[in-house]
Amino acid sequence: MSFSLRYWDFYHLFVGAWGLWALSWFVAALWSARTTARPGLGAEAPNRIITIIGFLMMARALRLDWGVAWRLELWAVWLCFALTLGGFAFAWWARLHLGVLWSGTVTRKQDHRVIDTGPYRFVRHPIYTGLLASAFATAIAAGYWEMLAGACLMTLGFWLKAQLEERFLIAGLGEAEYAAYRQRVPMLIPFTKGWGGGRA
Repeated sequence: MSFSLRYWDFYHLFVGAWGLWALSWFVAALWSARTTARPGLGAEAPNRIITIIGFLMMARALRLDWGVAWRLELWAVWLCFALTLGGFAFAWWARLHLGVLWSGTVTRKQDHRVIDTGPYRFVRHPIYTGLLASAFATAIAAGYWEMLAGACLMTLGFWLKAQLEERFLIAGLGEAEYAAYRQRVPMLIPFTKGWGGGRA
């Protein structure tokens, strides 16, 4: 990996941040209510495959070696690191706010209901928004086309998963309960009414 010393140091900072987030997220997965229904692994396969490929590209595990596209100034790398941490914080805010209704897969939990407070006032899927913000900030800091393409694939995977989640929740909770929330709050991008906003 062709990092100079300062980029090598930042590489470890970014990897450490992602590792700590992953570890904390795995431990928190134990805190969840009983699942009452799920669409099945087959329905989730497309978004899972796309997201995993995107993550592997982000980690440069596929060794595509598309080369370095750019190098940021040191202050900009620091800014990207701050945005990466901010994305994790936003995702964790949503995770804590959702509480026992959270699940790592598409499910409907016991006593499931529409949550429209906290970070869910700004986007309907704030965990995905936070993680994507971290992914793009990390990719931009690294300057690799492969990582940027991986972040884009993760976006597509999360968008497909969000679509599936909403269809599944509407089937269980009813269109009337979810429609007003879906109309006023964007899906993934805060303060937008274009792509990612309005109806799913």
